[in-house]
Amino acid sequence: MEETVAVTNTLGTDFSVWGMFLQADPIVKVVMLGLALASIWSWAVIIEKMMTFARLKKRARRFEDDFWSGKPLDELYRRVREKPDSPMAAVFAAGMTELGRGRTTGSSFTPGAQARIDKVMRVTVDRELDKAERQLPVLATIGSAAPFVGLFGTVWGIMNAFQGIAETGDANLAVVAPGIAEALFATAIGLVAAIPAVVGYNRYSAALNSYAVRLEGFASEFSAILSRRLEGAN
Repeated sequence: MEETVAVTNTLGTDFSVWGMFLQADPIVKVVMLGLALASIWSWAVIIEKMMTFARLKKRARRFEDDFWSGKPLDELYRRVREKPDSPMAAVFAAGMTELGRGRTTGSSFTPGAQARIDKVMRVTVDRELDKAERQLPVLATIGSAAPFVGLFGTVWGIMNAFQGIAETGDANLAVVAPGIAEALFATAIGLVAAIPAVVGYNRYSAALNSYAVRLEGFASEFSAILSRRLEGAN
């Protein structure tokens, strides 16, 4: 049976990942643990956003098919008003609800109904986009801060290496290797945490902007439809 052998140098220092962590200075250990947790957090956000935007696109496509199918809008409104399952449905429900509130006797509407409808839909769009944006700033923070946190661990490790030289008066590899190794390891963990966070932030920020254009375009089209209804009623 094969035995797993730790990677060590000739002087007995363990240079495996786990070995370098155990041998690191307590401050560097805290840095490494913090960066590892940040990396896990960023991947959790990336996976959540991937699922969220896939769901938003699917539901938006389904709602648009229903909206442009030619069926009466009042029928669609009765179906989605209680529990809109997408931002687009929420904007539609908000506009239709405000339309009903602006109705007076018969088929006429109160003055300023169109402005109120537009305002309500604008607020709904902003609220729904804010929901979709949640946790994205986490990726931005990790992507920008993780390299500097890793650099702090690097500097601390190098300081330990120089301290070893000062205490022993010897600058050979046996003295400086552990400190340099843990310093470089902290840098590597910082990059591992930062790179996916930056890529994820850029990707899903672009996805959010694209969806925002789609949602705002729908709100404008629906506003025009309601405007024609209001003009026809008055």
